[in-house]
Amino acid sequence: MKILDKYILKSFITTFATVFVILLLIFILQTVWLFISELAGKDLDFILIVKFLLFKMPSLVPLVLPLSVLLASIMTFGDLAENYEFAAMKSAGISLQRIMRGLTVFILFLSLAAFFFANNVIPYAEYKFINFRKSIAQMKPAMAIAEGQFSDVGAYNIKVNKKSGPNGNFLTGVTIHKKVNVYDGSKNVIKAKTGELISNENSNILKLVLNDGYYYEDIIPKKYEERNKFPFAKSSFKKYIINIDLTKLNNGGEEDSQIKDTDNMLNVSELLYTLDSLNKNYRKDIISISDNTYLRMGMTNKNRNTIVQQNPSLTTKLLKNFTPSERANILRIASSNVISNNFSIDSYKNEIFMKIETINEHWIALYDKFVIAIACLLMFFIGAPLGAIIRKGGLGLPIVFAVMIFIIFHFVNTFGKKVAQENEISPFLGCWMSTFILLPLAILLTYRATNDIGLINIDSIIAPFQKLFKKIFPSQN
Repeated sequence: MKILDKYILKSFITTFATVFVILLLIFILQTVWLFISELAGKDLDFILIVKFLLFKMPSLVPLVLPLSVLLASIMTFGDLAENYEFAAMKSAGISLQRIMRGLTVFILFLSLAAFFFANNVIPYAEYKFINFRKSIAQMKPAMAIAEGQFSDVGAYNIKVNKKSGPNGNFLTGVTIHKKVNVYDGSKNVIKAKTGELISNENSNILKLVLNDGYYYEDIIPKKYEERNKFPFAKSSFKKYIINIDLTKLNNGGEEDSQIKDTDNMLNVSELLYTLDSLNKNYRKDIISISDNTYLRMGMTNKNRNTIVQQNPSLTTKLLKNFTPSERANILRIASSNVISNNFSIDSYKNEIFMKIETINEHWIALYDKFVIAIACLLMFFIGAPLGAIIRKGGLGLPIVFAVMIFIIFHFVNTFGKKVAQENEISPFLGCWMSTFILLPLAILLTYRATNDIGLINIDSIIAPFQKLFKKIFPSQN
């Protein structure tokens, strides 16, 4: 039996490794396409591009690994069934469970390795990837400016005729359009013969030094009829310095929001510690908001319950003691207070919702580390019996089934996490929804493959129609 286990294990590992490499290359090409604007025409050397892709590669494993296990399982067991090797094994008294035993142990180790990878490697790689993208602008400040075309850099549109120097820091023929006010159509234009980009790896400020140029500024007259004359001011300079915020390079504004979302950069212990802190702060904020709301409404801890239990008709009795003008003034003040309190409550609701979103994102990041491990097991117990049932190896029908099943898994998983993030369902259910949906399919396929039942029993579908047909058109003897 050891020879048989080695044979099946070797067949599976060979197929799995081949499929994994091919799928990983496909997803890497997709990553290059997604970040093509940051890589193309930026004067980045080959080593920087390789580092960029290496730091991004680990985050692709949660997508590639389950699909590779599924496809390799279908192809391996489909090939064994197509070549009648399963029939020979079963004739020798070897059941499907015994055939899958060696591979099940291997998949268990693979699942543990996947959890370790998701818990340690992916957070580190995500941290390095985010910070590497941010530091590219400091290492290569000229990468955001392409030759011969206008490049949008923060509050400036910059065009250079030529870049030179080791990092493209020296510029020739610089034209800058400064964004001032889009509503009145005013423009500021700066033209210089040469320029130099000066940056510091420890600073977020990029200094652009311009030499021998002119500064043109539109002047907007106060009188509207004088605006048709298009007046402007012109000044020359020998040296002009512009400070640019480096966070504007490489879509820095978007990066800032991503850097704040550090849940993908934490392992399980760090996530649990962070969640404990977030929940404590959330409870404190709820108490603080409720106390502030009661104080704005003039309530204290002593009179909260008594005010609620008061007779509503008491309000009309109190107002009888005032003149009509005083009543109107009191009601106007009360209405203003209600509107103000409603506005404050709405702002508090948005603040609370953002905190809940942050907590849910950390729960999702925590559960994802376990989902990838269970997904490998799930895909194996779907793919192996499915391959034995369809009895087709190669890259034809197995790819169709694998892609269909994986699309369902990925769509449900993405949908569940999105809904959980918005607090419509619990993060636990959102992350494990795809597993709960596909688990019955794995059990059903394993049962049918073990009992030599086809994927679809045509007779059970046709039998009710045959009985109905015989009742409508009874045979005449």
